[in-house]
Amino acid sequence: MLFNSFSFALFLPIVFVLYWFVTNRNLVHQNLLLLVSSYFFYACWDYRFLFLLVFSTLLDYFTGLKMYDARSEGLKKFWFWLSISVNLGFLGVFKYYNFFAESLADALGQAGIHTNFWTLKVILPVGISFYTFHGLSYVIDIYKNRIKPVRDFVEYSVFVSFFPLLVAGPIERATHLLPQIQKPRHFDYTKAVDGLKQILWGLFKKMVIADNCAEYANIIFNNSAQYGGSTHVMGALFFTFQIYCDFSGYSDIALGTARLFGIELLRNFAFPYFSRDIAEFWRRWHISLSSWFRDYLYIPLGGSKGGKWMVVRNTFIIFLVSGFWHGSNWTFIAWGALNAIYFLPLSLMKRNRNNLEIVAQGSLLPSLRDMMNMGITFALTVFAWIFFRADSIRHALAYIKVIFSRSLFTRPEMTPKTILAYLAIFIAIEWVGRENQYAIAKLGERLPKPIRWVMYYGIAIAIIFLSGSQQKFIYFQF
Repeated sequence: MLFNSFSFALFLPIVFVLYWFVTNRNLVHQNLLLLVSSYFFYACWDYRFLFLLVFSTLLDYFTGLKMYDARSEGLKKFWFWLSISVNLGFLGVFKYYNFFAESLADALGQAGIHTNFWTLKVILPVGISFYTFHGLSYVIDIYKNRIKPVRDFVEYSVFVSFFPLLVAGPIERATHLLPQIQKPRHFDYTKAVDGLKQILWGLFKKMVIADNCAEYANIIFNNSAQYGGSTHVMGALFFTFQIYCDFSGYSDIALGTARLFGIELLRNFAFPYFSRDIAEFWRRWHISLSSWFRDYLYIPLGGSKGGKWMVVRNTFIIFLVSGFWHGSNWTFIAWGALNAIYFLPLSLMKRNRNNLEIVAQGSLLPSLRDMMNMGITFALTVFAWIFFRADSIRHALAYIKVIFSRSLFTRPEMTPKTILAYLAIFIAIEWVGRENQYAIAKLGERLPKPIRWVMYYGIAIAIIFLSGSQQKFIYFQF
């Protein structure tokens, strides 16, 4: 069930009405409704994998209780590692087994040893990377004595499988989401309106910007041998905006939907393409995943407190794991390694926290220096996305080779002026709204109410009439 589908347009208001007008006086009934709705939502993707979600939830729920009640440190470690091993085992089998089997077969083939490993003939369970990380953070926090386990199974299940975040995040923490699930929630008109506005903006980003950009990015990347360097640059730019508007659009819809039910989810994007260095970019891009790896991997490894060798090691580990988390292809690992190379000079020179404030805060235009830094950072990011989008390392290198050829200075074979106009308007709105949680949060707030409504209806009309052909959300495959 896609957020931008007719079925979700029916599903959401039905759940909303039941939630606030039937179960609103009983927290237990509210949570039970959210759980049933979330399982139905997930089953619409593929009911056969619902058992995997339920099993993972049961595993972490019971191991959390067993760790807390353990009478010895050894028994506590046993339950901890049981949960970690099974969770990562499922993730490894479904997401990475074929990759390792095929990579090993290729390596042996290069050595003259021909093998035929058995591979899985199943699709990747949607959302497995996200709900697995929900459970892992919960179990780790209990093991580290940061939180106490939840005794109510329904409450914990809602934390893992709350439908707005179930298939593509944000990756929530028990310390943030569980307290909201455990306390009574009351309808707040202001929050609900704000949630609807964020949903509207998320749909615009996905359907008008991402889906239109996807059409051209796919044509260029899938037929890259037919085009010159300037068109390759256009393809990389289209994918750059496609992946941002696709994923941040999903996150906007998820956060806005959750707010309709009185729940605040973690912010996942903070205008990353206005970053002035790569460190700032990673503080603003997929924030819930970046902070998850920082807290549960980078800091436990020693972070940047050791010598330069430890900084180099930990930086590469965190970015390579992040790349591998995205998928079982060497292109993602190359993308992670490239970002590590970008990040390392800032970290080694202790300049990775230079840009903590919003760019040009309180001003309409950035300084020349900020403009140059944003341009350089954006160019580096676009270059890295080529590896992320390419089918293979060979494809990525061939694509880049054409960019750095004489054909870079020729006229692009395709310049869709309409899409470029959409992008210009989109960038302008994002820039003006960059100090808010999302771009249109305060759009026209000083203008008369009728004019504001004209703006919102204008966005809705654009979604209806200017949308590209429907594309799946990119991060569903991760």
